[in-house]
Formats: sequence, structure tokens, C-alpha cells
Amino acid sequence: MKRRSRRCFLKGSAVLGCGLGAAGFSSLSIAGAVVGAADERLNIIGPRKGFSTQIGTLVSMLTWMRNTILQPVQGLTVTQLDYLHDSKANSIGALLLHLAAVERLYQLNTFEGRKWDDWDELTVKEWGVPAGLGEAARQAIRGHELAYYLDRLREGREHTLAELRKRDDTWLMQIDNHWVWGPTNNYCKWFHVCEHESNHNGQIKWIKGRLPDASKSQAS
Repeated sequence: MKRRSRRCFLKGSAVLGCGLGAAGFSSLSIAGAVVGAADERLNIIGPRKGFSTQIGTLVSMLTWMRNTILQPVQGLTVTQLDYLHDSKANSIGALLLHLAAVERLYQLNTFEGRKWDDWDELTVKEWGVPAGLGEAARQAIRGHELAYYLDRLREGREHTLAELRKRDDTWLMQIDNHWVWGPTNNYCKWFHVCEHESNHNGQIKWIKGRLPDASKSQAS
């Protein structure tokens, strides 16, 4: 892949958070897909055991938002996950994989110090299409049961939490003076990951309400 392609994929999607039969769960359940969702403190935003004070508060927000994302997709079939409302739409499945892709890119940037858009070839190969969405995603991200998307989301979040446990509030407040929208600290970057999921949560619910069999699967 040419250098230009590596640096240009996703220029305006993941950073800015834009873009528009019962599924098998294997060993997963909706609660199990959200690390910490079974915690009785799910609806309490604040510090969490095992994390520094501010990181724990961030984790509580990430966890709450992830639980909210997964509720409306519970039970969707492959056909429903692949549904395209029009020629410019994203499918619910593609949006779910997009969320996993964006989380992975923020992991690389904040945990490994990778400059944004300076991704290695393996990262581009695995995450370039879901990160960028658009026509490539409409063509490629199809035919997966819900468990596939839940697995990718769960795996990514487990890695995020493991890395956050290693860090403290000083790291969270560190400022990147060369970030794409101006000086930005790690707290803002990871809050954006949370806000980004909120953005696509609205899209997922909109699409779900317009499924051909929407009367049987109303949006939450």
C-alpha cells in the first residue's frame, strides 16, 4: 500500500467522529460484551476500583455508553445488520465495526504514541475499511452475525481497560500540542471515543427503526 493511502484513510471520520434469525452470541451475552456492564454501579458516573480517580471516572462513562450502544442491537439478524437504507447509508454492522476500529486507532495513538494517520500496513489492512466507512465498507462488511461485532468490541475494550489500569491522572492530562484540532489532552481524546459512540448510537437507532421488518424490531 502506498504511503499516501496509509496517511489519508480516515482523514475525516474517526478523528472527527463523522459518517453516517436471531444472531448467535456464542459465549457472549449483551452484558458480557460490555466490560463492567454487570456492575451495579453502571449508572453511577465516578471513580472505579483499580483505576486512578479521573481515569476511573472516564471508564465509568465509556462503560455506560457502550452498554447503551449494545442494547438496541440485541437480537438483530445478519440480514438486519447488513441492511442499507439507501446508496449512501452505512449498515448497523459496519457502524459497530467502525466503533471497534476507532477505539483501536486511539489505542495506538495514546498508548503507543503513534502519530495520527501514521499507521502500519497491518493496521490499515485490518481497520482501514471500517474506520473509513463509505462504499468500501458497504461492499466488504457483510454476512457477519452479531457475535462477530460484539467480539471485536469486547476485545478492544478489554485492551483499553488493561492499558488504562497502567496509567494515572497525570498521563490522562498530558497535552498533545500537535493534535488535528489543536492542543488536546488524553482525557479529551478518550472522551471523544465515548462521544463518538453516542453519535453512532443515534444512527444505529435511526437505521433500526427503518428496517423492512421494523415493526418486529423497534428502536429502543
